[in-house]
Amino acid sequence: MSIIDRHIDLFVNYVQVEKGLAAQTLESYSSDLSRYAVFLKENETTSFSEEDTYLILKHLINLRDEGLSPRSRARHLVTLRSFYRFLAKEKIIAKDPAKLIDFPKSGLRLPDTLSADDVAALIEAPDRTTHRGIRDAAMIEVLYASGLRVSELISLRMRDVNLDASFVRVFGKGSKERVIPMGSYARDKIQFYLQYGRPYLLKGKTSEYLFVAREDKPMTRQGFWKLLKRYAVKAGISKDISPHTLRHSFATHLLEGGADLRVVQTMLGHSDIATTQIYTHITRDHLKNMHIKYHPRG
Repeated sequence: MSIIDRHIDLFVNYVQVEKGLAAQTLESYSSDLSRYAVFLKENETTSFSEEDTYLILKHLINLRDEGLSPRSRARHLVTLRSFYRFLAKEKIIAKDPAKLIDFPKSGLRLPDTLSADDVAALIEAPDRTTHRGIRDAAMIEVLYASGLRVSELISLRMRDVNLDASFVRVFGKGSKERVIPMGSYARDKIQFYLQYGRPYLLKGKTSEYLFVAREDKPMTRQGFWKLLKRYAVKAGISKDISPHTLRHSFATHLLEGGADLRVVQTMLGHSDIATTQIYTHITRDHLKNMHIKYHPRG
């Protein structure tokens, strides 16, 4: 019996003996965890860990793609939360990774994402015969290519972008620095913007910020949000999207493509679910290779 199967059996025995749950509930728990165990084995995972948040999310995304209703996916999450809480209580894992995932009372709602085709249509929506359109196309591309928060995007400075190595350096929550690779699409759009967009928007002035709105003023969160909404309509996207939708799409597309979960955690800058050890053991070259291999626009 594998470690995964053994821990699942321990949990089922616990809820049966200690909790005295009804037979139907026990059957649901066993069924949900058996399905999760198959998913883990398909992802070459041999044990449970306090860093499993993204595994849980990926499993829920798979269930959604398989056609499970929000109510059924919510039931799976209830099972997983009970199970990981048990593992943490028994000190099998250091902390509970499932408690970071929440859902409304009406059922599980995963973050909205766009398909790769919708993202491509969104990026193509700006009129790149204009200086502002060139800037907007570059901003949308970088947001999706690197999974940035909108606050990180508008705060990018010229010195934070390395076009030769195709990296951007950002300072996320808590002023924590991380370096994220960009694909060739993003690099080329930034280069085009620096040549044909930014100098004309600056009108002879200087700015330390990469993306400028009026002369030397940086783009604001509200300003970019309005732009994105307008381009979504132009691209024929019916979803009510926000800048964070592109961040969710970035992570989802990488995971669906088979990217290592720890790499995605590092790129997103989720320090609350990624340990220091993860950050120190993933090199910049490895991040870049994973981005090129798994990102739709790498």
